[in-house]
Amino acid sequence: MRRSLPLPFAYTVAPLMAAALLAGCSTTKPSFYHQEDFSETDTYSRSFGASDAAVCEAARRALLGQGYIISKAQANIVDGTKSFQPEADQHVEIAFHIVCAGNGKADQNASVFVSATQDRYALKKTNNSASLGVGVLGSVSMPFGSSDDSLVRVASETIRSAHFYDRFFGAVERYLAPGEDDAVKASKTELDGPLPQPQKKESK
Repeated sequence: MRRSLPLPFAYTVAPLMAAALLAGCSTTKPSFYHQEDFSETDTYSRSFGASDAAVCEAARRALLGQGYIISKAQANIVDGTKSFQPEADQHVEIAFHIVCAGNGKADQNASVFVSATQDRYALKKTNNSASLGVGVLGSVSMPFGSSDDSLVRVASETIRSAHFYDRFFGAVERYLAPGEDDAVKASKTELDGPLPQPQKKESK
């Protein structure tokens, strides 16, 4: 014969089971690939009225004008990095990867695809214990020793800011503009935000 649970017990257990199921669902983190819908966007790409080689050269100069170190410079690929130190025990590095591809319009139109990553490093201490020889017993590690400081990468992320890439593409366009001096164009571009203004000295 089938027995049914008492009503008070059923009323008590049912909400607890529902709460447990909801808690289990809430702890499930969504996968990052769900954010990649591959919709039409111009955040990471832009077209210019010049050949792919000319556009990549302008992109290289745009990075050089902001202090980036160029690690690769080919006809259609440019890689560059720049280091920052926001705090004494932190180090940040921004890396650019640029690909230029012609659009097949009489070699006078090309698209630039840019992806920039930001790597964050933190200072970590590693303790090195000293070894003491004791004859037939071999060596014994003692608690005293030295500590070494090393930078360890703690985070890495692709920069998604549309304004960041807009500033970069604006710099590339200025380097492509005819009849403008490179030094003038370099002074106009800034990938990392406005420079701090010098303080005015008070007259005594």
